[in-house]
Amino acid sequence: MPARQLRLVRPAEPPAPMPPVDPVATVTDALAALRREMEVPESFPVEVLAEAEAVVRDGGAVLGDGRVDLRDVPFVTIDPPGSMDLDQALHLERAGDDPADPAGAAFVVHYAIADVGAFVAPGRAIDAEVHERGTTLYAPDGRTPLHPAVLSEGAASLLPDQERPAAAWRVVLDARGEILDATVRRAVVRSTRRLTYDEAQAAIDAGGAEDAVGATLLLLREVGELRLALERERGGVSLEVPEQEIVTRDDGSFGLEFRSTLPAEGWNAQISLLTGIAAARLMRAGGVGVFRALPEADPRDLARLRRTARALGIDWPRETAYADLVPTLDSRVPRHAAFLNEATSLFRGASYEAFGGTGQEPGVPDDAAHAAIGAEYAHVTAPLRRLVDRYGTEVCLALCAGEDVPRWVLDALPGLPRTMARTGQRAGSYERAIVDVVEAALLSGREGEQFDGVVVDVEDDRERGRRVEREGGDAAGARRGQVVLSDPAVRAPVEGADLPLGDPVRATLREASVAERRVRFTVG
Repeated sequence: MPARQLRLVRPAEPPAPMPPVDPVATVTDALAALRREMEVPESFPVEVLAEAEAVVRDGGAVLGDGRVDLRDVPFVTIDPPGSMDLDQALHLERAGDDPADPAGAAFVVHYAIADVGAFVAPGRAIDAEVHERGTTLYAPDGRTPLHPAVLSEGAASLLPDQERPAAAWRVVLDARGEILDATVRRAVVRSTRRLTYDEAQAAIDAGGAEDAVGATLLLLREVGELRLALERERGGVSLEVPEQEIVTRDDGSFGLEFRSTLPAEGWNAQISLLTGIAAARLMRAGGVGVFRALPEADPRDLARLRRTARALGIDWPRETAYADLVPTLDSRVPRHAAFLNEATSLFRGASYEAFGGTGQEPGVPDDAAHAAIGAEYAHVTAPLRRLVDRYGTEVCLALCAGEDVPRWVLDALPGLPRTMARTGQRAGSYERAIVDVVEAALLSGREGEQFDGVVVDVEDDRERGRRVEREGGDAAGARRGQVVLSDPAVRAPVEGADLPLGDPVRATLREASVAERRVRFTVG
């Protein structure tokens, strides 16, 4: 599920004159308090760190064990700047004369995924801890990793010029980008380059270097565009959520700047998506696995998003579908970027559907497609950052090898959706609270000012009645809802005797508390 990507940028020099309260410290203190409140772990238990260190010391044996040697394949990683937890490395080539490839083969995608299963033993300390965490948590001032850094940023990460165990996918595509064949096997790989998105985009725009990496990047654009076209045919839509930087202005106040997404990010994402689609096909054929499912968007969420578009000055004709609107938006335009962030609300209701596990009735779910992708889909490409991917990978490895799925995987499958739901809810709550901190920081000190906005949501009479009964007071009192401002692009609670849904309003800021993570507006 796409999420808001927030990063706190400290000023190179302190504001002059320095405000009485350091605004950056105020935000970081609020984020630290949030982590304490939500019991987000600051570190790993001693026994987990000790096990991780021990498995890394013994890691030399992992590179043997019958793995196919792919160290001569010039894999490359493409990630945000500074990333060390590198889950994926890719190499693309045009189909050659491999007699095993089906007729019509045009492209071959080699996609190496960090083999976390080579380091994490089922039922031991690391395994128990990652089941508690479920996923890596991200905040503007840092992240809380799923695995100890010695693994996620070291021995298991596909860092350049290092021999690493991997689950190596080989996906054959036809000239339209359709999947003809897909297999995965355990391998030893050695990535040749670590590129940022900016570096990859610059190389592609320059026509690609005359080497294997340059050729891969040019094919990444070609295959990425083909896959995007197929996605549109399926009725899917890729939501490119831009990274937001919280910057400190000269007067000590905060601003929000959007880093536009690059085409290379979308093309790179398509390789991950096609692998997840291929994995789901293998699982369906094998009758065992775990799908990532998403129902069609709730009409109420779509209506709310249309009102948000109005608030942000985005023209969304009634006859234009959401999937047709998104490709017309440019994340370099701040109001478009703000809309793309709000559009993540359409991904509510995503779940995992496990099947074929111990004690489960035989059969594959018939209603577990992912609506945003327009196909059945499985998470297998980010095992360093998401627990479920390790299980999906192990299922596919066994199916492709013609072996039984390991008993520890089958035993875990029935409970895996509950584990991911629990940890996913915590991650979602954490993200929402972080957004509250950021929005309060953006508005702090502006109490009493009026802002242009649109009311995008209003509690109905039943919700209002329950609230009045719970809180006491006059049932004829103020209504509550949500308002989206045009500048800054903030969505916040609003109260008023009359909240005209979908209409422009002048909202007065009554409270903006970073420490309390609370923003409140009134209308009228």
